[in-house]
Amino acid sequence: MFYKVMYIIVGLGNPGKKYEHTRHNMGFLALDLLADKYGIKVDRLKFKALTGEGRIEGKKVLLVKPQTYMNLSGEAIREVVDYYDVYMEDLIVIYDDFDIELGSIRIRKKGSAGSHNGMKSIIQHIQSKDFPRVRIGIGNSGKSDWKDFVLGRMGKDEKKAIEDAVDKAADAIMCILEKGIDKAMNEYNIKAKPAGKEESDQQGND
Repeated sequence: MFYKVMYIIVGLGNPGKKYEHTRHNMGFLALDLLADKYGIKVDRLKFKALTGEGRIEGKKVLLVKPQTYMNLSGEAIREVVDYYDVYMEDLIVIYDDFDIELGSIRIRKKGSAGSHNGMKSIIQHIQSKDFPRVRIGIGNSGKSDWKDFVLGRMGKDEKKAIEDAVDKAADAIMCILEKGIDKAMNEYNIKAKPAGKEESDQQGND
């Protein structure tokens, strides 16, 4: 008989000091923030990832930071999913997205990988798109090469917006666990404020 064991919360990024504060490491940053808030040590090397068990909002969680480098993230996630045999709805992935405006986050219940290679790898390895994700908007690369952009360090003019978005992403995970994903989508799928206005994106289907 299958038993619901825990939520698997994955933050995507690249390991090592070289990539520590790059735009592509938003998932790592949000996961680290959650770990700090709840006193969870993410330091056990297992499943090709750094992992840590604990509780968030009363729910048992496994926090996961793949150490495979971004494009091979699916190798680590497949090992975790196979070991715990989790429901897809209990696998939550946090990652950066340059298709979303700077400072915004988007929560979706399921969907395609879009342009994100880490998500493409996960979907390929676990053979499912039906898992929740929290995307952190890092803004458009403009005329820059997108690889240089995502692997580059955030500039002073964008640092505050990105830090706020990482905070919101961590809070959104807490909300999902406490109140459910529909409530979290209603609360957090809000576009960054141009000219002081907020526009709600209730469905999270952009």
